[in-house]
Amino acid sequence: MFSSFLIAINAVLPFMVYLGFGYLARRIGLVDEPFLNKLNTVVFKCFFPFLMFWNLYNVDTDFHVRGRFIAICVGSLVLLWVLLGLTVPRLVREKDKQSVIIQAIYRSNFVLFGIPMAESVFGPTGAATATVLVAIVVPLYNASAVILFELYRGGDIKPLKLLKNIVTNPLILGALIGLAFLLLGIHLPGSLEKPISEFSGLTTPMALFVLGGTLHFSAIRANRRYLWPAIAIKLVALPLAVTFLAGFFGFSNVERFVFLIMSGAPVAVSSYTMAANMGGDGELAGQFVFLSTLVSLGTLFAFIFVYHMVGFVA
Repeated sequence: MFSSFLIAINAVLPFMVYLGFGYLARRIGLVDEPFLNKLNTVVFKCFFPFLMFWNLYNVDTDFHVRGRFIAICVGSLVLLWVLLGLTVPRLVREKDKQSVIIQAIYRSNFVLFGIPMAESVFGPTGAATATVLVAIVVPLYNASAVILFELYRGGDIKPLKLLKNIVTNPLILGALIGLAFLLLGIHLPGSLEKPISEFSGLTTPMALFVLGGTLHFSAIRANRRYLWPAIAIKLVALPLAVTFLAGFFGFSNVERFVFLIMSGAPVAVSSYTMAANMGGDGELAGQFVFLSTLVSLGTLFAFIFVYHMVGFVA
């Protein structure tokens, strides 16, 4: 049991440190919101491509991701999106809250939590598996969120613009280039590998620092009847469901763990920006990000602890 506790705490504690450091830095005035927002853009456009590239470029040439694993992860995400679209409007009247609640449940911060956690627990193989899934899931998150908010505010969906946004996404470009180098056997000189590796290493701490600095605890009481049920589904019910689903389909331990993080990571930070700019309840979306991030540190710890106890994590 003690070894299980150590595995879980080693996976979660770094996230708590990065988030707490960012939150403290803002609280004592070392950084402010405009700076953090600008830094967030820099991390997304400049550093994440290096992380995506490096995780695939640096993987063992024998590595492969099963198509069935990808198909089941994507299929479950699409099915969840449809089910939420059918049920949430029956339970919540306000359209600006309906879209935000649906997005909060199905769209996770898989980029920030999936890759580093998978690497922490399973090493390079875990990081590479998560990277491939991130490259597929993130465009799906983005496209489905645009469709969701346009539908709920009565706007027009522009397929060409949607496709352009997906193709030019920095994460996707980094992953595609890394995959091309892997498949073609292209090796960079050490003088280039070193800075790319170090830029990649900077990405997660910096991104989580920014996330911690942008968390706010405000007006949560007024929305608690929306927040807590959705967060319980997001962080407890969904991870339990995918754990059983992974067992049913015979996933490997790495695949099961990556599937768990995809489903049980907190609400994506970008969900707040999208809600605030596309007719959703921006305040509620921000509260989902804040609360789910804090609660997920406990729920992910619990799942990793149990996974190790039952042998899903070595």
